[in-house]
Amino acid sequence: MPELPEVETIVRSLRNPIGSHFSKDIQLTLRPGIIGRMIQDCQVLWERSIAFPSVNEFQNQIQKQKIIAVHRRGKFIVIELERQSLLIHLRMSGDILVQKENRDRNFKHDRVILNFDDKVRMVFNDPRKFGRVWLVDDPEIVTGSLGPEPFATELTPQSFFLKMQKAKRQIKSLLLDQSFLAGLGNIYTDEVLFKAGIHPSTLANSIDREAAGILLLSIREVLEEGIRRNGASIDWVYRGGDFQNHFQVYQRAGKKCLRCGSIIERTVINQRGTHFCPTCQPCGK
Repeated sequence: MPELPEVETIVRSLRNPIGSHFSKDIQLTLRPGIIGRMIQDCQVLWERSIAFPSVNEFQNQIQKQKIIAVHRRGKFIVIELERQSLLIHLRMSGDILVQKENRDRNFKHDRVILNFDDKVRMVFNDPRKFGRVWLVDDPEIVTGSLGPEPFATELTPQSFFLKMQKAKRQIKSLLLDQSFLAGLGNIYTDEVLFKAGIHPSTLANSIDREAAGILLLSIREVLEEGIRRNGASIDWVYRGGDFQNHFQVYQRAGKKCLRCGSIIERTVINQRGTHFCPTCQPCGK
């Protein structure tokens, strides 16, 4: 599932200059910018991709709106239009493609297509069909329940510690809760807890102030590295990221810990596969 670094990578690329080049062979690009482009019309190829409003309303309302800005909130891509906001959640397998317009040539798994007025189109491609798209007057309608951003200045070590003290849950489950902290998913949570030296089953409210501060710092450092490496590209159309080549524990069960040499273990917490080093992350810490 695309997490904060992958979504941030897409958002930054959608801010690229409009004149970015296209590949001649498959008519793809490393996502030239979409800011300033006018949406001519829209094709919905999988109706359930549209979470709100109805498909007909979505297609009618989005026409003739210029794209003003692109940013991220948690794992949401937020595209600000002249009158409304377009939100996209990639879920398990979604991706954003920017192509030269060719209505007779759709890539497999294309779900929603925005045709711009300059013979370019933006495509929401989603093999597993879990991704969703919203067109709303206020993005808070969709994102209002999200917790703070990991890099938010108001999220201090003290406030983070106090939030954790109220949570009688395993730390892995808590970090995956988007209402607690927005943006982390299974990959980065495993990597963060390894860096912080905290066992994933540790109760959040048992973590002391010093360890909470280390955890917050680890969250920020791991996410920063993920963004710097353009995320983890596992099975997307665009394979520019390489964070997957630097995993410390995620998907490394049965292999030696790169830090201490112990064997990485896998367990299940809250129905999520969880990877950890039993030596670097001792149980009870």
